[in-house]
Amino acid sequence: MRFQGKTVFVTGATGGMGRSHVLGYHAEGANVVVAARNGDELAAELGERALSVRLDVTDEQAWAGAVGAAEERFGPISVLVNNAGVQHPAALIEDTGLAVWQRTIDVNLTGQFLGIKHVAPSIRRGGGGSITTIASTMANVGSPYYAAYAASKWALRGLTRTAALELGRDRIRVNSIHPGVVSTPFITEPVAPGQPAIGDLFSPAGYAIPRLAEPAEITALLLHLTSDEASFTTGAEFVVDGGLLLGPALAA
Repeated sequence: MRFQGKTVFVTGATGGMGRSHVLGYHAEGANVVVAARNGDELAAELGERALSVRLDVTDEQAWAGAVGAAEERFGPISVLVNNAGVQHPAALIEDTGLAVWQRTIDVNLTGQFLGIKHVAPSIRRGGGGSITTIASTMANVGSPYYAAYAASKWALRGLTRTAALELGRDRIRVNSIHPGVVSTPFITEPVAPGQPAIGDLFSPAGYAIPRLAEPAEITALLLHLTSDEASFTTGAEFVVDGGLLLGPALAA
């Protein structure tokens, strides 16, 4: 019960990883704010310690309203999990439309910027807490066909580190998690008809741990990182990829 009495705000809360994060925090005693396009069903499933707020992470007014609703119900927020993100169809840079580029940056980067901007004051009012941005292994390497996504996640590293420097004296820790291929629809289903799934392009067969991650494995790290157990950790990056970034492993 590491989060007993604390309020945790999770964006993208009904997706594969987001839902896992919400369930993990709720199981450890937290009040959870289910921030998504429609989180009513999940919040109803969890009961009194859950609140559904409709949130488009690119809409600054929506952020202000969501934070206000969370504070009205539960008081100051203790933890923000900036989880919401989008992928885009595979395409070379010269074949990527400006609208696709802009939408990816808006959700994956600006959405996280707005989250930090609007939730940090609430965490400060509560005496401190933690913010975690969900990045990607694509924030560590080049990724052919995914320029917009990779660029958004690389930029997120700079945003996270800067926020850690700005908020540390307010007892707010800011870190990032960089998942590899996780067994969620985001990875296992095509972004567009006729497109391969991301998991098909980055097969885990050659990883040191030759399988996809389960969402609960990312949640386990997140729970530790945002708890008092990690009270001296800020501005850090945690790669959870089964060895993807290490290169090819020995054949079995």
